[in-house]
Amino acid sequence: MPVGTAGTVKAVPHEFLEEMETPIILGNTYHLYLRPGTGIIGKFGGLHNFIAWHKPILTDSGGFQVFSHRKLRKLNEEGVEFKSHLDGSTHFLSPERSIEIQQIMGSDIIMAFDECTPYPVSKIEAEDSMLLSARWAEKCRDAWTNRDSQTLFGIIQGGMFVDLRKQCIEKIEELNLPGIALGGFSVGEPKNIMYGILEELNGYLPDDKPHYLMGVGTPVDIVLSVLRGIDMFDCVLPTRNARNGMLFTWNGPVRIKNSIYSMDDSPVDLECSCPVCSRYSRAYLRHLFISREILSYTLNSLHNLHFYAGLMRKIRENIKTGTLKEFSKKIIESYQEED
Repeated sequence: MPVGTAGTVKAVPHEFLEEMETPIILGNTYHLYLRPGTGIIGKFGGLHNFIAWHKPILTDSGGFQVFSHRKLRKLNEEGVEFKSHLDGSTHFLSPERSIEIQQIMGSDIIMAFDECTPYPVSKIEAEDSMLLSARWAEKCRDAWTNRDSQTLFGIIQGGMFVDLRKQCIEKIEELNLPGIALGGFSVGEPKNIMYGILEELNGYLPDDKPHYLMGVGTPVDIVLSVLRGIDMFDCVLPTRNARNGMLFTWNGPVRIKNSIYSMDDSPVDLECSCPVCSRYSRAYLRHLFISREILSYTLNSLHNLHFYAGLMRKIRENIKTGTLKEFSKKIIESYQEED
């Protein structure tokens, strides 16, 4: 899912996303609550109308953003008091309030409010955090009233402790929610720890629900996680890396600012059929980037999103043909220096 934190996938108009058949985008409760606010979004009849995107939307609960601003927060059983990163004003976000905001926004998939466990922490701290998230998930389930039009996912926490993760899965499964997400990864832990935990949980997660790994990841992260039972992903990498001049290709990354591309008349990726590769040269894209032209952000982001859409499509195709492991090896070889 391309990340549209504030109701926009950065630098990319919605019509471009529609042309590449993007099925769903992600918005964020924390940011949209602070600006423009539920009053404005509600008057437009919800987020779909406000941002003019009429395909599905998933909204994160705001838990991770509150976690990332933890120096400005106070946490208790009822929720989190935090200071806005915009103006320093004080706000309180509870499980019930998070669900209320997401129901006003009218997103298709909504997430339970959780406490994202940091890394590293002791097992006792991870257990306390996990149990709090589980209690909050029950409150979210009870506050979720738009059940005909919105799907609620529970979030699995437990830090880097497999037994705590399994315990959390059992608690979330008792709530009988339609989807299940794995949170608390990409918080500074070594990648091999994440892969190991996913391996342990594969087969333990319910077969009849989608499995969503939140905030992950690189092409290698994705193929290795799919092999471990994950179905859904979101990550800012395609657009963030694009704005920093790193382009994804089927043969590994291209850092477009490098001088070797100054006279290169070839497309970014000969295997890519996106509008950028069909029209523009590496030399021109390098010129735009080092000139800090705004168009650079759009073209680079469009290419990277197209690559990620193609990656997911190829993963689905290789699952059907039973060749996912072989395909994954090609991705790992292309990006081994990056990951």
